[in-house]
Amino acid sequence: MTMESAHAPHAGRKGAGPAAGAAARSATVRPVPSIHPPRAPRTEQARPAVRPQRTRRRSGVLPLVTADVLATTVTVAALPVPGLPTEAAVPMAAALAVLHAQAGLYRPRLSPSALLELPALLGRTAVLWCAAAALVATAGPTLAGWTALAGAVAAQAVLVCAARGLVHLGRRRTALRHPRSTLVVGPGPGTRAVAAALLGRPEYGLRPVGLADPAAVAGQDPEALPVLGSHEDVRRAVIQNSVRDAVFTRPPEADERTAALVRLFRDHGCRLWLADPAGTAKLTGMRVAHPQDHLWGYAVQPLLPRRGRPVERAAKRLIDGLLAGLALLAAAPVMALCALAVRLADGPGVIFRQERVGLYGRPFTLLKFRTLRPADEHESATRWTVANDHRMSPVGSFLRKSSLDELPQLWNVVRGDMSLVGPRPERPFFVAKFSTIHPGYEARHRMPVGITGLAQINGLRGDTSIEDRARFDNHYIDTWTLWQDLWILARTAASFFRFRLGGS
Repeated sequence: MTMESAHAPHAGRKGAGPAAGAAARSATVRPVPSIHPPRAPRTEQARPAVRPQRTRRRSGVLPLVTADVLATTVTVAALPVPGLPTEAAVPMAAALAVLHAQAGLYRPRLSPSALLELPALLGRTAVLWCAAAALVATAGPTLAGWTALAGAVAAQAVLVCAARGLVHLGRRRTALRHPRSTLVVGPGPGTRAVAAALLGRPEYGLRPVGLADPAAVAGQDPEALPVLGSHEDVRRAVIQNSVRDAVFTRPPEADERTAALVRLFRDHGCRLWLADPAGTAKLTGMRVAHPQDHLWGYAVQPLLPRRGRPVERAAKRLIDGLLAGLALLAAAPVMALCALAVRLADGPGVIFRQERVGLYGRPFTLLKFRTLRPADEHESATRWTVANDHRMSPVGSFLRKSSLDELPQLWNVVRGDMSLVGPRPERPFFVAKFSTIHPGYEARHRMPVGITGLAQINGLRGDTSIEDRARFDNHYIDTWTLWQDLWILARTAASFFRFRLGGS
């Protein structure tokens, strides 16, 4: 959106279960930290988005890798396998770690079992030794028969299994001594049943401190766990209780409010799990790991974040800079004519400057051609739209309807304040206001703001639903690719000079 100055925008439409069962009542409820009542939201200024934190590897990834490497090294060094030098232990150990990572054997689990992992361990160990035998054969001498090779595979698989079993045992003991604060997220009795299972089985290492139900009213659950009914309640509970894990009882994409909680938890470095009390969850677009894992009989699996793709993001910034620079040169004559028309029609002050909120809530100064001189700074900062304002000259109206008033923002792209494609930036006053009303709005600031975006090419400009815009923007961020950026730019270019009834 590029509003210079206010009508109230369209508000998007907005979309406690029974007491726990006998298992919940019989579970020993441990004291949980109190969660303070929510404060009244502040809307005077924009609340900066939380910069994403890297999820801590707390589930023994390094010990598991160490166990695999040591077992491989011992096998190669101790077994007299003709044709295989002792120096091969290090590259073979590294190769096995890569194979295990590819198979998901380092992903977090709540109930790990080395014996259940044995088939996967045996298969990858066999692949490793067969590959080693093939490489040795190319150099001349070969390994002494299939018997020696099979013995090496069996010995290493047993050693790796035993070493990983010791790591899993150590993790269970650590979980008993140092449980992690956890929120259970979802509606209905299934959420309370999962919370009761965690309270009654401390060996999982997850200690519930509250129930997050986006559809409930904040209060107290019959089992003495606070019920958190709003996005802000959950945020404060995460911070005050140092929550490190969140267990969802239905797929997070079930509704926008739950999806917004996923972004909140990941911003605070929490590990996410999906437990399925009903047994009917369908994971779409998520990697599934360890189907044998369970939480006291409930199927459970980690919700793994998408990769950060730093190379693609660097390519996005490079493409933005090159295309914006070329566009500035190509559009220079048109921009000169626009500036002259604004100067003749509306007087001095051709460029309009306004504070907007960018990546991670950082403010920047947005540039555009002035189409209407606001009465004062307060009107500029708090008025929603100037479309159809009687003070607008024919030149200003033409610039807004043709989107030519946006051309100076190419300089914002060159400077790095914006991207060519991304969520449209908004003023701090409205960012603070919308963030308290629409749970997904603040998450838009995970990606650099842009001149155009998925919401804009779908007609969400001017006085349209903020909830719809936030949903399109978050969908763009969650599914972002460079090809999608090029597609949006092509759609924008095709309609760039098309007249519009309202401003963006």
